[in-house]
Amino acid sequence: MRLRPYIHSHDFNSIKNWITDKRTHAMWSANHAPYPLENEAFSDFLAWIYPKYGDCPFVATTDDGTIVGFICCSINYETNEAMLAFVVIDPAQRGNGYGRGMIQLAAKYCFEMLKANMVQLNVFTINEKARKCYESAGFKERQTTPDAFAFGDELWGRCNMILNR
Repeated sequence: MRLRPYIHSHDFNSIKNWITDKRTHAMWSANHAPYPLENEAFSDFLAWIYPKYGDCPFVATTDDGTIVGFICCSINYETNEAMLAFVVIDPAQRGNGYGRGMIQLAAKYCFEMLKANMVQLNVFTINEKARKCYESAGFKERQTTPDAFAFGDELWGRCNMILNR
């Protein structure tokens, strides 16, 4: 598995159909990204999050170049903490270890290239499969905020997870 920068003109068509319903979209982006994922709106969203949060998008590929995942990485220079966000694996590829592999590669990038002291991410408590994936990559719960996000008539807790150097 490899991690490389996301190139919108090359990669969008590979990931655009991974988020197929509003609930999955909310779990993935907390409704920050546009739904449905459309070319120009997603490009504008990625251009907006970089200056606001420092998020740099990447794709995870198999060794033959097949795109299997998408993730954003950023660093807070004041706290020296990196953040992983907008994590998604191609639904057809789930269960093959690609999620854990992508998270581990992204954390390695944050530690080695961004020189972060720790890496964090957030996951909704209802997204148990993602949480187990992050735990298998070494992340531990730091804090859970109950009822942090409303989706329809549901209230979801948000779990902040960390991985120390």
